[in-house]
Amino acid sequence: DGNKTYRIHIPPKVPARRFWDITVYDNQTRSLLQTDQPFPGVTSIDPETVINDDGSCDVYIGPKKPEGKANWIQSIPGKGWNLLWRIYGPEQEWYDKKWRPSEIEELN
Repeated sequence: DGNKTYRIHIPPKVPARRFWDITVYDNQTRSLLQTDQPFPGVTSIDPETVINDDGSCDVYIGPKKPEGKANWIQSIPGKGWNLLWRIYGPEQEWYDKKWRPSEIEELN
């Protein structure tokens, strides 16, 4: 629901040899969600991605950016979306299901 705000928690030590990426897509067109942002996603290779002190990362999806520094993907009120989690160069922990991101948590 593009009217609401959600959070995904990425625990530390992502089992990726290269990087991870979250990208948001439009439910109707199945293409990238058209927003004011140049790219509707957050990736670990972006130097502006905010990493928590413990090495984890929180990604927010919603119509308004949360207060302070935050990894935010803009959604569009009244428009549905879906996301893809990509992990480039997955390591064995990923295949063994010993590591995984959180579920998508609704914040409001």
